[in-house]
Amino acid sequence: MCGTTGWIDYYRDLTTEGQVLQKMVDTLAPRGPDGEGIWLSPHVALGHRRKGVMDPGNGAQPMVTPETTPDGRPLAAISYTGEVFNFLDLREELKALGHPFRTRCDTEVVLRAYLEWGPDFVQRLNGMFAFAIFDARTDEALLYRDRLGMKPLFYYPTGNGLLFGSEPKAILAHPESKAVLSLDGLRDLLSFLRVPAQTPLKGMHEVRPGHLLRVRKGHRSEEKYWELQSREHTDDQPTTIRTVRDLLEDIVARQMVADVPLCTLLSGGLDSSALTALGQSILDPTRKQRLRSFSVDFVGQVENFKPEPQRAAPDAPFVAELARHAGTDHRDIVLDTPDLAAPHVLSATWKALDLPYGIGDHGPSIYLLFRAIRDECSVVLSGEGADESFGGLLWFHDQRAVHADTFPWHGLQEKTVEEQSTAFLDRDLVKELRLSEYIADQYRTALAEVPHLPGETGMERRMRTATYLNLTRFMPICLDRKDRLSMANGVEERLPFLDHRLVEYVFNVPWSLKTFDGREKSLLRAATRDLLPRSIVERRKAPYPSTLDAGYDRAILQELKSIVAEPNSPALPLLDRDAMHEALDASPDAPSSMAKRALQDETPVRLNFWLQSCDVSLDLTG
Repeated sequence: MCGTTGWIDYYRDLTTEGQVLQKMVDTLAPRGPDGEGIWLSPHVALGHRRKGVMDPGNGAQPMVTPETTPDGRPLAAISYTGEVFNFLDLREELKALGHPFRTRCDTEVVLRAYLEWGPDFVQRLNGMFAFAIFDARTDEALLYRDRLGMKPLFYYPTGNGLLFGSEPKAILAHPESKAVLSLDGLRDLLSFLRVPAQTPLKGMHEVRPGHLLRVRKGHRSEEKYWELQSREHTDDQPTTIRTVRDLLEDIVARQMVADVPLCTLLSGGLDSSALTALGQSILDPTRKQRLRSFSVDFVGQVENFKPEPQRAAPDAPFVAELARHAGTDHRDIVLDTPDLAAPHVLSATWKALDLPYGIGDHGPSIYLLFRAIRDECSVVLSGEGADESFGGLLWFHDQRAVHADTFPWHGLQEKTVEEQSTAFLDRDLVKELRLSEYIADQYRTALAEVPHLPGETGMERRMRTATYLNLTRFMPICLDRKDRLSMANGVEERLPFLDHRLVEYVFNVPWSLKTFDGREKSLLRAATRDLLPRSIVERRKAPYPSTLDAGYDRAILQELKSIVAEPNSPALPLLDRDAMHEALDASPDAPSSMAKRALQDETPVRLNFWLQSCDVSLDLTG
């Protein structure tokens, strides 16, 4: 886990800038509550906050090599976040090659691997990571991000170099950065998709997943070291099922290595249930040692539940059955609406997200879930990413979405994204945004990236496209949310389904094989069937739960009232006051859909909070 930040400038002496770097480091304190450090060299300054997961007593960062250059500088220095799950194998290989080790942590393995194999060493890493290495021999800095973008890494070019950090707030703590929202930034916020490398803030970018960014004096370049590729799948059905199971067993076993308490998130769905049952069997099939598991629920959810198109039953009975079946030490985190809607919880959630993305009450409920977990476990395994790879999401199975000439998750909406997400915006601003054109342009760009097999046509071609779009444009929304809200509570989330070996393999399994029994996620279900009770094997996919209590809506309406009532509200110039008043006059007791809350009601609230708390200025001139 941890948080990284730094400053690169080839035209000033950064050894005197410790105070500025310390301010950047301080913003990342929740990501690393166990320690901090800074390292200053003439042109590269590195900062770090640490949460000790591997070898907690050692491995302080930034870490430097004991070997030095002729002028006495360390050969290399690193500020590293995340986990490399094959670090024990790499450590043994490096020891055989003569490398000394002073710690048992993976950070030192990454640093020694760079020294041994050079910049391409990242190809050998299996994990989730974002880190910066400064190489004194070449006087260049290299910023790396993992293949699927599980760990964040933002950067902000300056005249003589750049600033970087695990979160935008670290960069914005530097006096040379500016928080400016442009029209493109507003389009990014409202389009309900993530464009690789893009952020809502003018001049701020993300290192793309599977890329490294090289920074030298007078030069900056981004290089791709990994991408999804299409390959012919030659395994038959039994072999494919066995391969998926073998991969999952290896992945979960590697990701359960930690020197601190570890648990799983359990929703009672296929993904989390398979992960939890597999984790318990790997930890101790005799159940003398029980794996911890946690779920989230809401007061009255079971008693007041009514079937919906996407959810036939509440989660709680399935959670309880799996916990009994697998033998985990389980705890339900039950939230009430006053918990979700408390002003300090909403504020903490939006501050943690750092950018005004969000989906209704999901944000505060996830935040409170991790807050409850943090006192008992420091590492949690989660089922994120299975739906995108194995085809579990609703829009994989709805013909409207499959054949829509837009992103699949947009194709299911009764209204266009523009109609939904700009409902409260000033009408002249909406015309200038041309959001539908922007989304169409991003869709065409994404389509051009999809790696197809020669001659691939029909449904197989379309479903490969849908899978690629979900992995690269939709999944980052979920990854960002879970990273920020877990790390805001000092909890590391690990994502076994996003091991790149599994993603690569499943990406090339034909759609007909992924759905061989006519169900969603047939392949995953078959690979884990023996671990699960029949009820969960047969359960249909259900989304992350939302509270059924309209009290949350009332709390958001109260926030809207505060914005309208305060003439100096920073978001007010962007809003349609007539639409705002119409919403405030409506009855708050009629339950609204998740989509409406996410794309309409909360947009001005989150936007206003962000503009105010981050002191964001507006530049909507073009």
